[in-house]
Order: sequence, then structure tokens, then C-alpha cells
Amino acid sequence: MDFPTRALVKIKNMKNLKDRIKQGETLHGCWVNLGSSITTEIIANAGFDWVLIDLEHGMGNEKDALSQIEVVKSSNAAALVRVESSSRQRVHRILDMGAEGIMCPHIDNVEDAIYLMESMYYPPLGKRGLAKMIPATEFGKDFSTYPDRANKTVVGIAQIESREALDHLDEIANNQAVDVLFIGPSDLTIDMGIFGEFDNPLYTDAVKRIADAASRAGKVSGILMPSPNDYKKYYELGMRFIASGADSFFVAEGARNLAAKMNDSRNDLK
Repeated sequence: MDFPTRALVKIKNMKNLKDRIKQGETLHGCWVNLGSSITTEIIANAGFDWVLIDLEHGMGNEKDALSQIEVVKSSNAAALVRVESSSRQRVHRILDMGAEGIMCPHIDNVEDAIYLMESMYYPPLGKRGLAKMIPATEFGKDFSTYPDRANKTVVGIAQIESREALDHLDEIANNQAVDVLFIGPSDLTIDMGIFGEFDNPLYTDAVKRIADAASRAGKVSGILMPSPNDYKKYYELGMRFIASGADSFFVAEGARNLAAKMNDSRNDLK
């Protein structure tokens, strides 16, 4: 079997998630948190618009992320990575690997958003360090054009997960680095003192406030849905960057369901 060259991968991967966000598309994503390039490849080719490689709570490390980014970029999905923080070295290292966007947890105020911008962008917009021999530049082949292109195409996703962030939505949304205000439902509800109460009016109001702030700034809002059955609810609240599921969830649920069915069959035959 012949594997695609980087040139062919680049041709196949002629997509710009940032443009699609700006055009108002509703975009679907999925989490991968097992640190496996195999499950990542399965998810990437399942039909999602973007795949989120989770380094905050996932099992993988940066070395795993590199191979995961490569398999996503050979698909029709965009490769996004959730970093542990907006630490400049962490962010630009992941972008150097070729990630097409960064999700940063706990962007709580304008200072957090500014630091994320500095980490994501090259000067004059930010303070991202420049390197030549990295996957993002095809190891120097696109070095002359990559910095300008990256400043125009890298997607910034700020997670809104606290009451503090709810008090600073407009300042966060108006930051140049932020393309998406992305809700972390569990973290947000636990900080609000209503953990897991996704039908609580306080939470529903917070979701609407986040969507409205994103819209005022010409940005979009998104969420990792607690259940895919909630799609209509969150769409009507204004979410357009919608995720559901994870590779770990699919494996765990599939195994549990199959084991339960087999156990039921065994018990029926006793």
C-alpha cells in the first residue's frame, strides 16, 4: 500500500476552518482523548468537520499528538488541539506540529485572551516564536509563506468555564485570537454551583449569553454536548460549533453494551 506524500496530503487538505466559521457554517466535531493515532484516524474519517485532540484531560502527550495531527490532516477534517493552558511555549509547540487550531481551557478574562493571542500569532499580532524545520512549514519548504498564512488561518477557541468568564464575555469575544467561544458544560455548571443541571434556567441563560456575546463580536459559539439528543436545544440557543462524543466513549460504551447483551443472553439460557 502506498501512503500519500505530504504534497498529496496538502492537496487533499485544502480546507480553511477559519473561513468556514466566518461564513456561518454549522460545524461538527468530535473529541479524541485516548492518545491513539488509530482511533484518531477512525474518527477523522467518520465525517466530522473537525477533530479535537485533547491534551488537557486526554491520555496522550505531545509526541502522540504529532502523529494524531498527521492522520487528521490527511482526512477532510481539521486538526485542533486542546492544550493544558495558554502557556506560549505549549501553544506554539503544538502549532509548529501543524495543528490548525488551538482550544484553550479557562479563558476567564481579557488578560487570558490577550495571552492566548500572543501565544498563537507571529509578530506583529503576537509573540509566537519562529522556527523553520517543523512539520507546519513542511520542514522549511513553506517557511517563507507560513507565518503570514498561519496568522490568517489558525483558529482560536476560548473555553468559557467559569462565572468569572461570564462577567467578561464581550472583552473575550472581541479579542482577535478568539474565533469561537466554546462552553465546557461540566466545568461551567460546577463553578455555578449547579453541577450537571443542564436544564437549569441559570445554565440555559448562561449559554444564551455566551452565544449572544459571540454574535455581537462577529464570532461563533460552540459546545461539547452532554448528549447528541440535545442538538436541537443547543442549535436554537445559537451554537454553531458543535461537538459530541469521544473515542474513549465509543470504545467504553460499545464494550459495555456488547458485554451486557452477551451476559443477558447467557442468563436467558440458564
